[in-house]
Amino acid sequence: MDKAREILQYLHFNPNSTRFSISEGINFEGSDATIKRIIASLVKNGDILVEGKARATTYRLSDQAHLLMPLNLDTYFAIDTDDRNVQTDFNFGLINSQIPNVNLFSEEELKHLDELQDVFRQHLSDISDNEYRKEMERLGIDLSWKSSQIEGNTYSLLETERLLRESKTAEGKTKDEAVMLLNHKYALRFILDNTDYLEELTISHIEDIHTLLTKELAVDKGIRHRRVGITGTKYRPLDNEFQIREAMRDTCQLINSKTNIFEKALLALVLISYIQPFTDGNKRTARITSNAILIANGYCPLSFRSVDSIDYKKAMLIFYEQNNLYAFKKIFMEQFEFAVREYF
Repeated sequence: MDKAREILQYLHFNPNSTRFSISEGINFEGSDATIKRIIASLVKNGDILVEGKARATTYRLSDQAHLLMPLNLDTYFAIDTDDRNVQTDFNFGLINSQIPNVNLFSEEELKHLDELQDVFRQHLSDISDNEYRKEMERLGIDLSWKSSQIEGNTYSLLETERLLRESKTAEGKTKDEAVMLLNHKYALRFILDNTDYLEELTISHIEDIHTLLTKELAVDKGIRHRRVGITGTKYRPLDNEFQIREAMRDTCQLINSKTNIFEKALLALVLISYIQPFTDGNKRTARITSNAILIANGYCPLSFRSVDSIDYKKAMLIFYEQNNLYAFKKIFMEQFEFAVREYF
């Protein structure tokens, strides 16, 4: 790891540190002039903010760096859940003040994503409406399988295809597993039949998608009014219905205020999961809502087929615990590229 990244990672976990503390914290062996130069460069790039003067000078990460700097996931998750230094409570400032001032994608990243979207548009211009529907069905099978697998569903991809195409359940599987997969199919069909449904995001729209995804499952409908826990983390989502609704309203306003479709879709993925507005089915709802935003704006949807379920969960956990988006943004970009190359 280069020294600049080490400094950023140190400041992520130790905000408002002096230069001396930083030097000691990363076991810096160079000269004082060298670490001064590295810090000055990070300040110039907008990664570090300076507070105080002279010997009272301290440094902390900018919102941009805090959200988007790469953190070492292997090192992070090598620490036991109970021993990790995490932000256990919901961060109200994340939605209202931090994310609004940050460009989630660099110019280079947006250029790459826009080029992929151009390829997708070219693909669409070469196929009929019927062919589009067939490809969307194929993508939908992959999405239903992977989205359910992330939640612990044991159906294989081939078993999922047979269920969704032929309504044949797999032996040795529970009824709820089949229902979960079929609900994905119905939710996606609803999105395709109402492509403009999520041009403007509202809480009621998100609740509608959640209702479709949890139909005939033992899941409470509507915004929850009791606590929920998340396995593998000390992060505690909001447990007050009024605050949950407020966070959801602010999230909808934030997403609607964004002009870039990739930012809208990425924010829907992470923030609905972060708020955990429902007793269950939050990540499923986030994935379908994100895809509905992409479809409503003529963008290629994601199947997540090639993502590793553990990597997905780790990326989500580090956002819960550190409000760091780097790992999840990487997954989003990789899955968008996969979808453009694989479908249509």
